[in-house]
Amino acid sequence: MELFDSTKTRLYELLREVEIGKIQLPDFQRGWIWDDFRIQGLLASIAKSYPIGAIMLLEAGNENVCFKTRAVESVKLNGNNIKPEKLILDGQQRITSLFQSIISNNAVITRNEKGQEIHRWYYIDMVKALDQDGDIEDAIFSVNEHKLITEDFGRRVVLDISTPELEYKNRMYPVCLVDEYSNWRMGFYKYWNYIPEKTMFWDDFESRIINNFTHYMLPVIVLKKENTKEAVCQVFEKVNTGGVSLNVFELLTATYASDNYDLREYWDKLRDRLYRYPQLKKLDNTDFLQSITLISTYYKRIKARETGESDERLPAVSCKRKDILNLPLEEFIRYEQAISQGFVNAAKLLTEAYIFRADDLPYYSQLVPLSAILAVLGNEAENIAVKEKIMKWYWCGVFGELYGGANETRYALDILQVVYWIRNTGAEPKTIYEAGFNISRLNTLRTRNSAAYKGIYALLMKDGALDFINGKRIDISTYFSDYIDIHHIFPKRWCLDNNIPARDFDCIVNKTPLSYRTNRIIGGDSPSYYLESIKRRLNHDGPLLDKILHSHVIDPIHLYSNDFYQFFEYRREQILSRIESAMKKKIERETTMVEPESNEIDNSDNDLTIEDIVNR
Repeated sequence: MELFDSTKTRLYELLREVEIGKIQLPDFQRGWIWDDFRIQGLLASIAKSYPIGAIMLLEAGNENVCFKTRAVESVKLNGNNIKPEKLILDGQQRITSLFQSIISNNAVITRNEKGQEIHRWYYIDMVKALDQDGDIEDAIFSVNEHKLITEDFGRRVVLDISTPELEYKNRMYPVCLVDEYSNWRMGFYKYWNYIPEKTMFWDDFESRIINNFTHYMLPVIVLKKENTKEAVCQVFEKVNTGGVSLNVFELLTATYASDNYDLREYWDKLRDRLYRYPQLKKLDNTDFLQSITLISTYYKRIKARETGESDERLPAVSCKRKDILNLPLEEFIRYEQAISQGFVNAAKLLTEAYIFRADDLPYYSQLVPLSAILAVLGNEAENIAVKEKIMKWYWCGVFGELYGGANETRYALDILQVVYWIRNTGAEPKTIYEAGFNISRLNTLRTRNSAAYKGIYALLMKDGALDFINGKRIDISTYFSDYIDIHHIFPKRWCLDNNIPARDFDCIVNKTPLSYRTNRIIGGDSPSYYLESIKRRLNHDGPLLDKILHSHVIDPIHLYSNDFYQFFEYRREQILSRIESAMKKKIERETTMVEPESNEIDNSDNDLTIEDIVNR
C-alpha cells in the first residue's frame, strides 16, 4: 500500500487552508524562528519562480497517531476548535513566513541579524523589480511597523509609505496584497490619473511579478494516515534537518497532549528532582522513557506467563524506539513513580560504589536497565545478598565493556535475567557470563573515555585510598571538597626524562585518585624526591606514609627506589585482583604482548587550575 502521495498545489490554496485551520501543526513542532533576512530571500525566490523545496504534510485522523495540534503562528481561529485535515511535518518555517507576510495583513514579528525582535512589513520596489539589469532580491525589502525608513537615529525620514497614496507615489507594492491586488491596482490607476504609461507599468509588473506569486506551485508530499508513529518520527528526523531534532520524547509529548497530559511539564519537574543527584546530571528524557518502556513490557510478559501463555507467544520485553512510541499514557502513569525512584536508588547505589558524578559513570547507558531492575525489586534491593548480586552484574558490564554500542537487546535480557537470577536459583545473566577482562587491557586504559578506566578509579577509592598529603580517606565529602581527580604516580615529566614510553606511564596502572593540592606538590619530581618532601613538609613519618601508599596498592619500596617497572608489575597485579573481586570472576594471567606505543598522552596533570577541576 502506498503510504504517501506527491503532487503540486498552488501556494495560495495551501495558505488559505492554513488560514481556516485545515492545515495545522502537530504539537511537537517547535516555534517559528526565521529572521527578516531569510523571509526576504524566500519572497524573492517565489517572485523569480525559483523552487523553495517541497512541503511534507501528514493526513490527520489516524487513531493510533493522534497528536495534539495547534494553528500556525499568527493564524486566528477565533476560539473555534477546528480539527485539521493535515499536519505540517516539514516546511513549517517556510509556510509560517509566507502566511505572515502575505495572508495575515499584519506586521510580521521576526528578528534582525542581532536576534532582536522586530516588526516588519514587506514590500517590492516595483521599479527595481522590472529593471532588466537588476536582481529582484534587491527589490524586496522590509520596513518597520510604521512603514517608515529613517536615518540619523530616526530623525530623518528616507521613505514614507504609511498610506496607500504614498505607496502609489513611490511605486512600492505591499507583499501582503499580492493575493488581493485588484483594489490596489485601481487605486494606483486613479492616483496616476489613468495615464497610459503608468497603466502599462502596472501591467508589466503584474505579468512579471504578481503572477509569479499567484500562480506559484508548491511540491507537496502527503503522508497517509495509515503511517505508524515510528514512521512519522523517522521521516521527520530525515527531512527536518533545518529545524530542531525530533526525538521520541517530543513525539510522545504530542501524543499524550491529545489526552491533556503535559509530558514536557512533568519531565521538567522530575528532572529538577533527579538532578539533585550528581550521578543523574546527564539523564535525558529518552533514557527515562526507555526505562519505563522496559518495565512496562517486562510486566506484560510476566503477566502473560502467569496466565499460562506459551513461551513462543509471550510478548517481547523491549525498549526500542517503536516500543516507546507505542507506550500508552496509562502505562506511563502506572510506572513513572517506580522508575523515578529506581533512578534515585541507582544514584544511591553508585554512591556506595564510589561513583559520585555523571562524568565518572563508566557507562551512562547502564543506568537504564539498573533503574528498571531496582524499580522491579523495590525494597528487595536493600538486602545485602541482593545488592551484591546487582553489583556483580554491574561491574561485569563495566569491565566486560558490554554497553558501548546499541544496547536495547541487552537491556531486555538484563531485566529478565537479573531479576530472575536474584529471585530464583539458576544460571547467571548473560551479561555476567559474557564478561571477561584481558590483562593487556590495562596497558591501553589511558583516558576517561574508557568505562574500565573509570571503573578502576572507583574501585581504588572504594577500597580505602588515602590522600598522600592529609592522610584522609577519599569519600563523597573529601571527593568534592578536596577536588579529587585521577593523577600520575610516577609524574609524566619524570617519565619523559627517563625514557618511559607513554603507553606505560599514561595508562591506569600509573594513575591514582589524589587531591588537587597533592598533585601540585608532587609536580614533576621523582617519587623518591616528592615522598621525602611530603615527609619533611607535613611531618609524615615513614610508617604512616607507607600505609597511605599501600592504600593505593603501591609498594613503597618501588617508589623510594624510583623503579618504575617493578612498581608497574606489582600494581598491575593488585589492580587485577580488585577487578576480580568486583566481577567475582577469575582473570587469566597469560603473558601478553606489549602494546605498540600510542601517541595519545593524558594531559590531565598539566597546568590545571582549581577552576579546571571544579568545572570537570
